[in-house]
Amino acid sequence: MENEKYLKDIQDIKQMMSQSSQFISLSGLSGILAGIYALIGAVFVNYLIDTNEYEVIILESYTFKSIITTAIVVLVLSLVTAYIMTIQKAKKVGEKVWNPTSRRLLINFCIPLFTGGIFAMLLLRHQVYGMIAPITLIFYGLACINASKYTLRDVRYLGLTEIILGLLAVEFSGYGLYFWVLGFGICHIIYGAVMHFKYDRN
Repeated sequence: MENEKYLKDIQDIKQMMSQSSQFISLSGLSGILAGIYALIGAVFVNYLIDTNEYEVIILESYTFKSIITTAIVVLVLSLVTAYIMTIQKAKKVGEKVWNPTSRRLLINFCIPLFTGGIFAMLLLRHQVYGMIAPITLIFYGLACINASKYTLRDVRYLGLTEIILGLLAVEFSGYGLYFWVLGFGICHIIYGAVMHFKYDRN
């Protein structure tokens, strides 16, 4: 009995240490919604490309500006949704949203993400359009892997998937939008659903 109690105490201590070093309030539903936003945005962008094919490569054209605006709207909606749902889940599990672990998570996520964003804008400026989708997928994947040390392990697998899709998008140039849909749309929905059923319903 004493040995069992000793082992139980050790397990409890390990669990407390794990929880203190990991931010567990990420919402699976926010991942699903981010994927849906990405799919809707991709459908609209595909419509713009099909109907105004020759304007896409002109930086000052209405079509080009509409595509950039759509990408920004999808990003902002995803971030706002993730923030709101993270707050709600944190309250539910009794975790502070802003603590040392969440700060480390945010910093480690943002460094690769902002680097990739700046890289993509430079490619945009130099009209290297074919590499924008692969770059955003690869750097987003690196951001997920870098941040996964401070949150749920599933984020690491999402990051690896995004990197693989980004590399495939380089190899199969011309299909960047389809890989972008797979990475930011379908993968977010799948991983979001997995995380929701594994963690959110407890």
